Amino acid sequence: MQSIDFPTLLTIMYVLVDDWYKLHAPRLLKGKVGAKPLFSDSEVITLMLAMDFLSFESETQFLSFMRANYLELFPKLCDQSQFNRRARSLRFIVEQLRRTWLKELGATQDLFLLIDTKPVPVVSYKRSKKRSDFRQSASYGYCSARHFHYFGYKLVAVTTFDGLPIAYEMVAANTDERDAAEEVLSALRSCDIFGDKGFIGAEWQQEVKEQTGNRVWTAKRVNQKEQNPVWFDRLLSRVRERIEGSFNELQNTGRNLERLLAKTVIGLTTRVIAKVTSYTLKQLLRDSFGLDVQTFQVAEA
Repeated sequence: MQSIDFPTLLTIMYVLVDDWYKLHAPRLLKGKVGAKPLFSDSEVITLMLAMDFLSFESETQFLSFMRANYLELFPKLCDQSQFNRRARSLRFIVEQLRRTWLKELGATQDLFLLIDTKPVPVVSYKRSKKRSDFRQSASYGYCSARHFHYFGYKLVAVTTFDGLPIAYEMVAANTDERDAAEEVLSALRSCDIFGDKGFIGAEWQQEVKEQTGNRVWTAKRVNQKEQNPVWFDRLLSRVRERIEGSFNELQNTGRNLERLLAKTVIGLTTRVIAKVTSYTLKQLLRDSFGLDVQTFQVAEA
């Protein structure tokens, strides 16, 4: 794998984004009116994705860093309020970009996949939620894997064995794992999907198979009458390690899923879309350019 400096990475990212935008945006943005902005949509999207290549937790820190160090690459960089508004308006365009990259990577052809959930806290557990934009859609939940209570959402995602998200959805934190999975599983057909015990349920698994052709595989509880063969449980154990590794990489590279610092539902959705798309871009850079880029660390002055 090659090494690369951040300005070169930004240039590659912009070219990839802008080439795609020129090809697809006229159709996706058909009917949109208004003057052409000085800071282009392609530049906004590039920075939305670049944010996950640095260790800053907030847009304020990130944009200040870009303005101080890379203004020559983005001379028309808008202020934070404009940037956030533009980013929110482009979130569905970014999701379409991610799906295009998935096809280029051949990931949509994978038939053996992983499924898991991750907590996405949005407001301090004890803080009042009365004035929060999240009060209508988020809920109190419990993460059994890490033994902590939180208020927010649950991110359920189906990924390849390399950890690349194929389909994902955010649901209220108190949603049952199986109910949370139904939306993402409906986007897939005839796949073998491996998950943890949160997705146990013979009747539910049969319903999924009948409706989508997908087969969900999990370990069995000790008290279940029918048990898996020993060799199959060993296989599931190895797969489980894959699941945990894949989701830990998604969560811990760039901005942490548990500290996205959004104040509105749309803001949170925008950040999650950008993060998952940025993660997809990292895989594209590995496959197409031989660049294994995780997160740049910014040296303190």
